[in-house]
Amino acid sequence: MHLSALITGTNSNLGLNIAYRLLEEVPTGDKLTIIVTSRTLPKAREAIDKIKEYNEKHAHREGILSFDYILVDFSNMVSILGAVYELKKSHEKIDYLFINAAQGVYAGIDWIQATKEVLANPVKASTFPTYKIQRVGVKSRDGLGLVFQANVFGPYYFVQQLAEPLLSKSPSPKVVWISSIMSKPSYLSFADLQLLQSDISYEGSKRLVDLLHLATYKDLHTKYGITQYLTHPGIFTSFSFFQYLNPFTFYGMLLMFYVARLFGSPWHNISGWTAANAPLFACLKAHPAHDSQEKKYGSACSYNGKEYLKVTDVDPSGKADVAKYFQDLKLQWDDRLKDQISDTRKIYADS
Repeated sequence: MHLSALITGTNSNLGLNIAYRLLEEVPTGDKLTIIVTSRTLPKAREAIDKIKEYNEKHAHREGILSFDYILVDFSNMVSILGAVYELKKSHEKIDYLFINAAQGVYAGIDWIQATKEVLANPVKASTFPTYKIQRVGVKSRDGLGLVFQANVFGPYYFVQQLAEPLLSKSPSPKVVWISSIMSKPSYLSFADLQLLQSDISYEGSKRLVDLLHLATYKDLHTKYGITQYLTHPGIFTSFSFFQYLNPFTFYGMLLMFYVARLFGSPWHNISGWTAANAPLFACLKAHPAHDSQEKKYGSACSYNGKEYLKVTDVDPSGKADVAKYFQDLKLQWDDRLKDQISDTRKIYADS
């Protein structure tokens, strides 16, 4: 059997560990193609080198292991269109698609607020922090809310564009959205779906992911035979926020994570490998007959780090509004990009 898995955000700690676990958990005799995505060629090559190195040191797959890369920026609609065109040229099908988009517009940390929260409640401070400073009103070059487009609308458009030509060609295609534990309904205002007025745009984007999944999974299955699941990785060390931490604050953060876990938090996985547990379960083991697509599947662990799956409910309030907004916006961009399709084909033909 030949399986193809496309992982967005492959260079992240979570993206790499999803790839590592695919090497271990896809039957070793199967041919496996891993398609990495990045905004730059050096980062794409770096991700492939790391995955190859892991296979040589740990997985030792017997079947053929191959790689491809796609350069794509989910905050750029033309880039998304170009990526889809490249995928259609070079692949007959995609079996697994992991939507691991996690862009923020962070500006730093409010250290005074962080100190207060940690002293008052270290578990809450490390689970639902309010001390991360995020810029407000940041737009992409396409004129959309940057975090809204990069984390939700861009990936949604990508899935819709890949549904018929590639995903539907798989005998059992899976789309796995990576949400977050930080996706409370209170983090999203329906008067600001593009998150341009929000100072918690990252968290709001993950609440949108939850609602978008609920609004689309049935339609994807009816039209294209695609099974879609919603997951989250819990809390783990992420590369995206390292620039705001020095060695002292980094190890302080790690200590706080371990304390939270000892105090009974199931979500402080810390390890990227453990964080990838739920996405891999949804991809390789979940079945709609006994694993509801209405739920969110979270990576969890015990106090000593033993991983397990924790399933939670998702508040569906507002999913119909989100469905309509995204459908209307997709139609607008279909119209805006209709001439770009032929231009993109010409660019690639001439290159």
